[in-house]
Amino acid sequence: MAQYNVAFSKRVRKDLRGLPKKDVESILEKVGNLADEPLPPNAKKLKGDELYRIRIGVYRVIYEIRDKELIVFVVKIGHRKDVYR
Repeated sequence: MAQYNVAFSKRVRKDLRGLPKKDVESILEKVGNLADEPLPPNAKKLKGDELYRIRIGVYRVIYEIRDKELIVFVVKIGHRKDVYR
């Protein structure tokens, strides 16, 4: 399988600023793993869109896989109670 690049939306950079540093480190590590395996076993496809989510503790990472460009584009990161709004 080809190596993907991970890209973040501007919104994600803003979302990460409000999270505890320890949690941000964990999230970035897991998101970095998406470059090797864009669809890990715990990934779920969201209804209605071509978006996927992974769980990292109480946080959720919403992302899109762009196969033609080999990019995993992270759309949103947030607490599970807020991320789907």
